[in-house]
Formats: sequence, structure tokens, C-alpha cells
Amino acid sequence: MKIKIYITLFILAGLGITACNNNTKETQENKSIIKEIMNNKINATPRDEAGIKKALDAYIEAALKGDSNIAKPVFGEMATISYSDNDSLVSNPIQALYDYYDQTGPHHAEYEISSLEVAGNVAIVRIDSKFGDVTFDDMFALVKDGNDWKIVSKVYNVK
Repeated sequence: MKIKIYITLFILAGLGITACNNNTKETQENKSIIKEIMNNKINATPRDEAGIKKALDAYIEAALKGDSNIAKPVFGEMATISYSDNDSLVSNPIQALYDYYDQTGPHHAEYEISSLEVAGNVAIVRIDSKFGDVTFDDMFALVKDGNDWKIVSKVYNVK
């Protein structure tokens, strides 16, 4: 009887060790995923990153120079710009952004990519930007068009 109890305890202990090892493996995999997220670039090839950055650079350059013609080639024809005003959705054709560039003229603008995720021919990018003295949380949806990345949606929050 004692031998059966010892064998049972030995088997249970072995199962516990296996379970702990599996949890450790899962924890290591989760840490890998978290590390990848912390690097803020998921599934983005260097070529994708460069193409997306090119579109974002044109978005900022248009503000620096106060010229919407610089931004137009990097936005899709039917692109939108959206935000919340007093807890209500406001969504406009991208022409609203072009009008802003042209009406405000040249001014300081800068950005830093906070996160970038690519899934095949689509991407989601979050940037922290500053236009003049105003800072924004900007999020963009982009779609690959041939070899170029086009911004199809810009949503933002004023910080």
C-alpha cells in the first residue's frame, strides 16, 4: 500500500514539474511577444518601414511648408480625417486636412512613431506629433498601393 502511495505521489510530482515547465515555456513565449510589442514594430520589414515613414514624412513636410500639395500624393483619394468633439464623432474627407495646411501656412511640425503594425498590405501606425504648440496622438491606417504606402485614414486626439 505504501509503495502505491509513493508511486502515485511520484507521478503527481512529475506531472507538476511538467506543468511548471510548460508554464515557463508559455511565459517565455509571452515575454517574447511583449518584447516584440515593446520594440513597437510588428511584422514590419525594413522596406515597409521606409515606405510608411516616407508617407508620414510627407504628412509632416506639408505642415512645415504650409503646402497641401506635398501631402496629397501620400493620401488615398477617399481618405478621411476623424476625431471626437465633445464626445461626438467628427469625420471628414481628407480635404479638411489639406485646407488646414493651406490656411495655416508654414509652421513647426514634428513626429515620433510610437507603434507600427503591418499585416500584409495594410498597416496601423501611431505617432506622437506636434504642430506648432499643440501635441497630438495621431493614428493612421495605410494600405500598400503598388510599391507605395497610402494613408487612408487619420484619426487623432489633442493631448
